[in-house]
Amino acid sequence: MLNISAYTEAGVLRTDVAASEIPALLADPHVRLWVDMEAPTEEERALLAGVFHFHPLAVEDCIAETHLPKLDDYGEYLFLVVHHGARSPETPGTFATVELNLFLGPRYLVTYHDEPSRTITEVLRRLRKNSPTLARGVDWMLHEILDGVIHNYLPILDDIDEQIAVLERRVLEDPDHGVLSQILSLKRDVMHLKRVAAPQREILHRLSRDPLAVIDARAQVYFRDVYDDLVRIADLAEGYREHLTATLEAHLSMVSNRLNAVMKVLTVIATIFMPLTLIAGIYGMNFAWMPELRWQYGYLYALGLMGAIAAVMLYLFKRKGWF
Repeated sequence: MLNISAYTEAGVLRTDVAASEIPALLADPHVRLWVDMEAPTEEERALLAGVFHFHPLAVEDCIAETHLPKLDDYGEYLFLVVHHGARSPETPGTFATVELNLFLGPRYLVTYHDEPSRTITEVLRRLRKNSPTLARGVDWMLHEILDGVIHNYLPILDDIDEQIAVLERRVLEDPDHGVLSQILSLKRDVMHLKRVAAPQREILHRLSRDPLAVIDARAQVYFRDVYDDLVRIADLAEGYREHLTATLEAHLSMVSNRLNAVMKVLTVIATIFMPLTLIAGIYGMNFAWMPELRWQYGYLYALGLMGAIAAVMLYLFKRKGWF
């Protein structure tokens, strides 16, 4: 599906542009063009190489899934791969990312994504409500999209923070085996966030600092603001990772302490039964001339002796604080 918007020399914003009009609009030096491709068909993909004449490697990276963000400078245009945060539809509550590919030229911006993008949907909505961004330039449009991409992480970070607080309470109150799997799952999400945020931080640093032909110096100041937000997100992700590591260690320590308490009780029980087993073993022997073998009170004597030994040992263990 194509969403094509063009800002003409007459100051008119068109949002009903047909794909066949793209070559003429590209040839007009006064037109600013934004082409958004969502889950495009083969015919629509062909525009990348056939109309825009993008490098084959850039087109290949655009169509294929790229797991890490990147920025390639082809001189006349930039090719970017960024990821914005989402929630996995297969596993609710699990962090996922949606890949967004962008081509930025001097007067055009092409966005390509196989899945629906909340960021693109919101920018399109604002543009159709007469947002002046495209009129200012396609580099400003790129800034607005990247700003939306980064701000999409904020509610996810808030959600992760709440989940960590809940897990901490559960570790202290009821450290069962389900807590361990939740900690590891959340830690995996945070590591995924960190792996995506760190390279995107480098991309924003280049966009805000490097001399790039297709980005005006006045727009770079605003890219620095997005870069600052991404640095904060990356720092938060690192802090969450350390927090989860400490929570995991606390959980393992709590489980270990519980296991030690159980082992202590079992050891006390086993220790008490050792002399009782000895007595039972001695009187269980079948020698003919055992002194108490035919004694009328031998059975009661053996049980009383066992009970007295167990009581004395329990008293001594309790006095020493062993249980």
